Amino acid sequence: MKRPLAGIRVTGLELYMAGPYCTLLLADAGADVIKIERPGTGDPRRAMPPFAEKDGARKATGFMGYNRNKKSLALNLRATEGKEIYRKLVASSDVVVENLRPGSMDRQGLGYADMKKLKPDLVWAIISGFGRLEGFRGPYSDRPAFDIVAESMSGIMHQVGFADKPPSWTIYGMADIYSGLVTAYGVMQALFMRERTGEGQLVDSSMLDNMLSLNEAMVALYSVAGQVPTRGVPKNLYPRGAYQTKDGYIALNIPDNIQWGRLMETMGRNDLADDERCNSGTARSANREFIDPVIEGWLASLTRAEAVETLNAAGIPCGPVNTAEDVFADPHVAARGTLMPIDDPDVGEFVFARTPPLMSSAPTLPAVAAPRLGQHTRSILQELGYSTANISRLAADGVVQVDD
Repeated sequence: MKRPLAGIRVTGLELYMAGPYCTLLLADAGADVIKIERPGTGDPRRAMPPFAEKDGARKATGFMGYNRNKKSLALNLRATEGKEIYRKLVASSDVVVENLRPGSMDRQGLGYADMKKLKPDLVWAIISGFGRLEGFRGPYSDRPAFDIVAESMSGIMHQVGFADKPPSWTIYGMADIYSGLVTAYGVMQALFMRERTGEGQLVDSSMLDNMLSLNEAMVALYSVAGQVPTRGVPKNLYPRGAYQTKDGYIALNIPDNIQWGRLMETMGRNDLADDERCNSGTARSANREFIDPVIEGWLASLTRAEAVETLNAAGIPCGPVNTAEDVFADPHVAARGTLMPIDDPDVGEFVFARTPPLMSSAPTLPAVAAPRLGQHTRSILQELGYSTANISRLAADGVVQVDD
């Protein structure tokens, strides 16, 4: 039994997070992912702290987390022979994932328009800030972008934080990770279509598009109700947020009157179930200064574990606000295998987040450590028909870098 994408080769023209996370998903699904890196430096995340270190070896945490189950080909794409190696590799690939500066591969004659002539059934996915597909290009299409730019321009940052504070970002790399996920989904669709038509296509993944789709509630509220969601308390539902117990916080969300009734019954405050100050989400939001002390007073007598158990038993979904330490100690996380150990031969064993979902008829995820720069250069070139002597010459000329 094999993973779903076994037999699919993916070439990764990738840096930082969005492209590497996309190909991580594909690699975990069983694809043969070859990561092209610049000789000497490689992916910039190789040099970004913090680092795991052992006996003089050092690897960057972020690089380790995003590049397991991949091969590293250190290749100079500016060299004439490097371009030829690249063309041979793409011709042997099913998928290319690119998240370089917009247009950089096209200007070298190495982009999708050129490569599809070599391989018409090639699936090429481009992750960019603002989209690259002809016919859908806007005034920002040639701009570079980082995750925080997509969060801000999609309206997400305007809603994160508190009303009396500046806009805030969510978690580091949110737009990158979500764009990687969306792009992997697009690659899957394109591969499925190829099975039917025999043809490849361009998958155009815009970080701004992706974050706007994630922020669909803002779009619907403005379109239908003319509301502009802002930082602070929601206008249409309440309570929602973090509430303190005796020894920590829980996350509580009451989206409707059914859940409000259950909460009041659990708290022994049935008198507030239909109180005019509390009989709708809008009313509860407007009267939060009355409601919050009632809830906070009840929770002050309970530990976090007691509150979570009591509320869930009453059919009110809630959970603790966990720290990293809490997550690592959580028995449910352990039962699900959500944290997977990776034994790196250079720096030792560490734990990383497993990519979802679980599948009943597929074997468990592979757990091969992130590669050293150029670790697979020699074996990949040999597969492409290069002799040992030729590979040594290419390495001496700076066209490739080997580490074997």
